[in-house]
Amino acid sequence: MNNEQVMQLLADNGLHEGGMDNWVLDNAWVQFANLVAAHEREECAKECEHTALRMGSEWMAHHCAQAIRARGTT
Repeated sequence: MNNEQVMQLLADNGLHEGGMDNWVLDNAWVQFANLVAAHEREECAKECEHTALRMGSEWMAHHCAQAIRARGTT
């Protein structure tokens, strides 16, 4: 997530007031949001692998999990 996305998420939930004028770029909130997002992506990728393997599709498991993990690189 970028600075604007994190600030908007905080503002939408009443956790930040003042807008970008009071925002410190790449602060701890941004780092924390990105850590949480990375953790959630990994959990989703693992669930995708598990479900696809149960269905008997190793190819689907690999490609689905790879697509989820790749979301954190763009």
